[in-house]
Amino acid sequence: MYFNREIGKRGENLATQYLLQNHYKILKRNFYARKGEIDIIAKEKKEIVFIEVKTRSNLLYGNPADAVDNNKKRHIYQTAQYYTYINKLENKPIRFDVIEVYINMRKKTYYLNHLKNIEY
Repeated sequence: MYFNREIGKRGENLATQYLLQNHYKILKRNFYARKGEIDIIAKEKKEIVFIEVKTRSNLLYGNPADAVDNNKKRHIYQTAQYYTYINKLENKPIRFDVIEVYINMRKKTYYLNHLKNIEY
């Protein structure tokens, strides 16, 4: 369990670096609400982006984005609604992204895939 948590944290850190390098402004990391958690909330131009980061060290359980099932999407959407409400952002354009991070621990390399505007 500790290994998975460590891999997940590394993936979130790599995703954050990627976003910053691509001119996103990070608004919040690990936003928790009763309905769920959002890994990264960022701003790109005038759009608020809610980002789920999925990290894998192998593909035994499928592609990372496959883990974002309908139940997970519903929780992210409800949490995003709450975030926009408490921050008075109801009229701002929003989108939902998934960032897949593939980490090779032996070679100490990674590959990142940014899926923009996924269906919720």
